[in-house]
Amino acid sequence: MGKPLAITGTEHTAEDLRAIASKSRDAGQVRRLLALALVLEGRSRTEAADQAGMDRQTLRDWVHRYNAEGIEGLKSGHGP
Repeated sequence: MGKPLAITGTEHTAEDLRAIASKSRDAGQVRRLLALALVLEGRSRTEAADQAGMDRQTLRDWVHRYNAEGIEGLKSGHGP
């Protein structure tokens, strides 16, 4: 495994991301939010990616997008 993913946006907790996911109608965004919530809880990137149905590289790309653009960057159509 590589080094841990670094989520630098600290304005949201894992619980916050889950709450936002529960209100989103964008299935892709929901999946990404839930994967990031797992990372924030300390899960490995492999486990978080597997549970979200994506590979580790894709998850890494979404973390970078989240760090740069926040929740809005996780919407479908704004992918890496």
